[in-house]
Amino acid sequence: MPFIPHSEADVRAMLKTIGVARIEDLFDEIPAALKTAELRNVPPGLNEMELARLMRERAAADGTPLNFCGAGAYEHHIPAAVWEIVSRGEFYSAYTPYQAEASQGTLQVIYEYQTMMTRLTGMDVSNASLYDGATALAEAVLMAERCAKKGPRKVLVPRSVHPAYRKTLHTIVDLQNIEVVEVDFCHDGRAAGGVDPEWLARQDFGAFTALVVPQPNFFGVLEEVDALTDWAHARGGLVIGVVNPLSLAVLKPPGRWGARGADIVCGDGQPLGVPLSSGGPYFGILACKQEFVRQMPGRIVGRTTDIDGREGFTLTLQAREQHIRRAKATSNICTNQGLLVTAATIAMAMLGPQGLERAAKASMHNTRALCARLGAIAGVRPLFTRPYFHEVALALPQPAHAIVERLAEQRIVAGFALGEEYPDLGDALLVCATETKTEADLDRFARALASALR
Repeated sequence: MPFIPHSEADVRAMLKTIGVARIEDLFDEIPAALKTAELRNVPPGLNEMELARLMRERAAADGTPLNFCGAGAYEHHIPAAVWEIVSRGEFYSAYTPYQAEASQGTLQVIYEYQTMMTRLTGMDVSNASLYDGATALAEAVLMAERCAKKGPRKVLVPRSVHPAYRKTLHTIVDLQNIEVVEVDFCHDGRAAGGVDPEWLARQDFGAFTALVVPQPNFFGVLEEVDALTDWAHARGGLVIGVVNPLSLAVLKPPGRWGARGADIVCGDGQPLGVPLSSGGPYFGILACKQEFVRQMPGRIVGRTTDIDGREGFTLTLQAREQHIRRAKATSNICTNQGLLVTAATIAMAMLGPQGLERAAKASMHNTRALCARLGAIAGVRPLFTRPYFHEVALALPQPAHAIVERLAEQRIVAGFALGEEYPDLGDALLVCATETKTEADLDRFARALASALR
C-alpha cells in the first residue's frame, strides 16, 4: 500500500483552518514535565536503502525450514494473486463497514464469504468471522448456553480438542458459572485416538448444554461424528462442531452429522489463504442453524434491494451492545477479521470446490506417504489406527522434544511433541504434510529422523 505524506503546504493549510500555529499547539494541555525532549534509546533513522537491507537480513535469519508441523496452523499454497488483491488500499485499509452507502465492496466480499462458509459447513447462516478459532469455540459455548436459556450450564469437551482451544475456553467461561467437563479419548483398540461412542453411551454425565465434537480432532483422527451427534441430541444437548474448513472439501459437512446435524460450527479459517505469520493474525469461523441466529455473536451481512430495486448489501444483526451491556452482551470480543476474511474469500473463489478438494486430497496423500516412510524406521509406529485427515501421531523410541530439537538444527520443523500437552501419550510426535510437500521433502524428513534417532 503506498504511503503518501502531507506536504508542508498541506500541513500549513490544515493548521490555519483549525486555528493553530503549530502541531505542538494541539497538545498544549499536556504538562511540560511529562513531555520527553528526545528518545535516547531509539537509534538514528535509516534511509530507504539501509532499511531495505536490514529487513532482508532479518528475513533471511528466519530462513525457510522444511515444515512438517500442523497442530492447528497449516502451511498451504496461497495463489500469488490472493494477497496482491488483498493488499490493495481499498481492502487493506478498510474499516468496519458501518456506512453501507460507502462500503458496498467490503460488504459484498463478506456476504460472499458467509455464503461460501455455509456451503462448506452445511449450516444455514454464518457470521462475518470472529477473532480466531480458540475464541470462536468459547463464543460457541456461550451461544449454546444462551440458546438453552436455562439448565445445568455444563458443556462436555473431549480432550482430543486442541489444547489451546480448551485453555481459552476455560479462561473465558470459568468465571461465568459454566462447568467444562473434559471427556477422555480412547487410548487403545479400534476407537483409539478419539471418543468411543460405545464408552460414551455407558457414561452418566447428567444434564448438559452441549457436546463439542472436533472433526478432525487435534491428533488428526476422524471422530465418529454421526454417533456422537445423535448421542448428544438424544440427551437434550446441542452439538458444537470444531472443524478444519479445508477438510470439509472431502468430509461430510457438520450440517449432515447424524440425524439432525450439528447445531453450531466453529473453527479457524487459517487454512483458507492465510499465511502462518508466526502464529497470526487468523480468523474464527462461526456458523449455526437458522433457529439460533438471534444468539449468534458478531456481525452478519445481508443482501437486499433499495427503493429503486437495485441490489445492495448491509450489516444486519450487528451486535454493538458490548459497549453498553458489558457482561450481558452477546459478545465482548466480536472482532470481525475483515482483512483475513477477504483473503480467504478470494482464495476460495480462485480455487473453487474442485481446487479445495484437490488440495485436501493431496494433503491426505502426502501425509499417508510420509507415515509409510517414517513407519519403516525402527521404533517408529502410528500411535492410533483410526482414519485420519492430514495429520498423524507417531510413537517414537526416544523423547519427542529432543528429536524436534535435533531436526531443527537441520532446518526441519519436525512436528509437535505431544507429551508437552498429553503426558499420558509418552514420546509421541504429531506430524503433518500438506499439498506443498514433494517426494524429495518426504525423503529428506525420513532420512533426517532416522539419523536423529541413531
